Amino acid sequence: MKQLFDSVRVGRHALRNRLVMAPMTRSRAQFDGTPGDLAATYYAQRASVGLIVTEGTQPCADGQGYLTTPGIYTDAHVAGWKRVVDAVHAKGGRLFIQLMHAGRMSHPDNTPHHRAGVAPSAIAPGSGMFTAKGMQDIPVPRALSTEEVRATVADFAHAARRAIEAGADGVEIHGANAYLVQQFLAPSANVRTDEYGGSIENRARFAIEVATAIAKEIGADRTAIRLSPGMALWGIDEGEQGPALYRYLVTALDKLGLAYLHIAHQGDEALLADIRARWTGTLMVNRAGRAREQVGADVASGVADLESYGAMVLANPDFVERIKTDAPMNEPRREGFFGGTAQFYTDYPTLG
Repeated sequence: MKQLFDSVRVGRHALRNRLVMAPMTRSRAQFDGTPGDLAATYYAQRASVGLIVTEGTQPCADGQGYLTTPGIYTDAHVAGWKRVVDAVHAKGGRLFIQLMHAGRMSHPDNTPHHRAGVAPSAIAPGSGMFTAKGMQDIPVPRALSTEEVRATVADFAHAARRAIEAGADGVEIHGANAYLVQQFLAPSANVRTDEYGGSIENRARFAIEVATAIAKEIGADRTAIRLSPGMALWGIDEGEQGPALYRYLVTALDKLGLAYLHIAHQGDEALLADIRARWTGTLMVNRAGRAREQVGADVASGVADLESYGAMVLANPDFVERIKTDAPMNEPRREGFFGGTAQFYTDYPTLG
């Protein structure tokens, strides 16, 4: 039986345990997208997990959705992330940078060029977004042309190369949580009539092309992807064909030999079992709100090879030690999740 504290190989890397820090937006980057001054401290504090997956990081200017999120496409971004990666490596940790294109989940006031977001189709998500002026409605995005879709695939590959230049151990494509990749998957956000819309195969094409391009650029063994089958968020509805789409998509992605597949599980156990059967590589599972007593259950049962955790790692830099010793956990402080200073970012206490 596999155990949480057994080592595991993920792509070209050996991880010292099977616990993963899930990607979490913290909105503490500089306005140009360079990671903030405390980012290296924040991530290094949590380097005892087997793998850190960073906050969502935009691969291009059009990819930014929120205020003060980091990028990985300029020299300044690379230099900033190098400080983070070096700090994590100094603690013996491993780090993948998550590449997140927000797509339509964007507001012009939050981006460097102040343009509306881009998306598969010109359909607004019907939700608001926090800006420096407060909450504002997200405007209707501009639909990408076919040529622009292909250029966006190239943006992802370029950002992946820049992440490796910064010293990252790999990248995770954010294909979940209602952002650009999932927007292509969902018929509620994608009504295209070209090769990227309509059928299951066409709606999955963008995700497969992004993964393929990144794998070609930096190696499949340094490329991963996160998916959230069935997640209904910000106007995303994958419809009755949703499970079939993911069975097709996972089967296609499996052929690439990626480092891992990261599933943000929404509760469809039958679909998760099908994904497990179709995915021959390393599978990571994140269950929102997973209770402390359930930590390790998916690894022990064979459902997953890795388990990822968000808020518990955010609030407990020594998460691994607390799990090992059954020590009590700090409670995460929601008021410090996004933006701010060191408070509720780098000042959570450790044991002792």
